[in-house]
Amino acid sequence: MANSDIMLARRVVLAALVGTGILAPLGISARAQAGIGLGGLLGTASDHALDKLSQPGGFYNDTAVRIAMPGIGNSAGGGSLLGGAASLLGNVSGLDGMTHKLNDAAGNAAHAAKPVFRAAISRLSLKDVPGILKRSDGGTQFLRQSAGGELHDKIRPLIDAAMVALGAYHQFDQLNAQGGLLAKLGLSHDKLGNSVTEQALGGIYKYMGAEEGKLRANPMSGIGGAASALGSIKF
Repeated sequence: MANSDIMLARRVVLAALVGTGILAPLGISARAQAGIGLGGLLGTASDHALDKLSQPGGFYNDTAVRIAMPGIGNSAGGGSLLGGAASLLGNVSGLDGMTHKLNDAAGNAAHAAKPVFRAAISRLSLKDVPGILKRSDGGTQFLRQSAGGELHDKIRPLIDAAMVALGAYHQFDQLNAQGGLLAKLGLSHDKLGNSVTEQALGGIYKYMGAEEGKLRANPMSGIGGAASALGSIKF
């Protein structure tokens, strides 16, 4: 069966459910039904993205989302904060090990971030559904725009906890002891933690957007029941 036929069939099923009163007793409008489907789709997309990035090497092994020391290279969240200082930082002994720790910390935070993203998704306004559904990653982009600050504030403590547990801040202090170069370049625990948080979120949004696109193309692969049909509706 062609994709167009499948899409048509799902819309017919939805129309039949509404027309026969199966959904009407719940007091759910067609627009609200689409919102329910979108929430399920985005929740699944965020879960899939966070599961992938929380795997060992999830961030580091993908150069598109790899967390960088501020000032070295470019990353999903904008790792180049110090511009011309990159060559100086590149000469600091032990920097590669530090980069691994930053990526591992981002992965640990991703593992703990599912409820944070689910809570933000649950607060998306239904009035925004039509616009969101026009793009394959529309929900992800809207979440980033509308709840980006909130997500940053909630993810930052997870990053800090992981950085402490993995010894990243301790290694930062050891690297800084090599002539105080990191401090001279304006780096501190706070600025490093903030940079890792921004980069980690950039990677999460990138993966989440890709997962959202996959689920829109094949909703049945990730969401069961009526939510699958509702999530496939395009306005």
